[in-house]
Amino acid sequence: MGEVLVKIQPPDHPVHMPEPAAFSAEVESEIDRHLAKYPVKRSAILPLMFIVQRERGYLDPPGVQYLANRLQLRVTDIWEVATFYSMIQTKPVGKYHIQVCKTLSCKLLGADKITKYCSDKLGIKVGETTGDGRFSLSEVECLGSCGTAPMFQLNFDYHENLTTEKVDRALDSLP
Repeated sequence: MGEVLVKIQPPDHPVHMPEPAAFSAEVESEIDRHLAKYPVKRSAILPLMFIVQRERGYLDPPGVQYLANRLQLRVTDIWEVATFYSMIQTKPVGKYHIQVCKTLSCKLLGADKITKYCSDKLGIKVGETTGDGRFSLSEVECLGSCGTAPMFQLNFDYHENLTTEKVDRALDSLP
């Protein structure tokens, strides 16, 4: 049998790449300071993702394009890292992001009850944001607090050994 050659035609029009995000001189300086810490640019990917997320609210396509350009990486390299970590948001979230751990220790000690309680209290389902943009509710993989399960992360603060009363205190204390 002979070889079969397949000729792949490029699309009639180029794939649309978003314009990269732009940042203030102050933010660019902060990014430069992080890049200076690492002999390999790629190593700065997480700190730079946090900066882009802080500035834009989440890691959006223009932010990803910016990071790919700054770090001299492929856009897919940026997305691979972004989608691996639960602390990197790839869609808008509320001012307060509740991330309930759903792995075994938390599940065995009542994470499902905590998730349902938060859902009922806020009137949203997992993956949704309240109409006023105040709260988002997510379930995430292990947050490394198995000995204090069930737990959730509220923005970057851990709340452990949760009960419905502790959930009320945490959420009702927010400004």
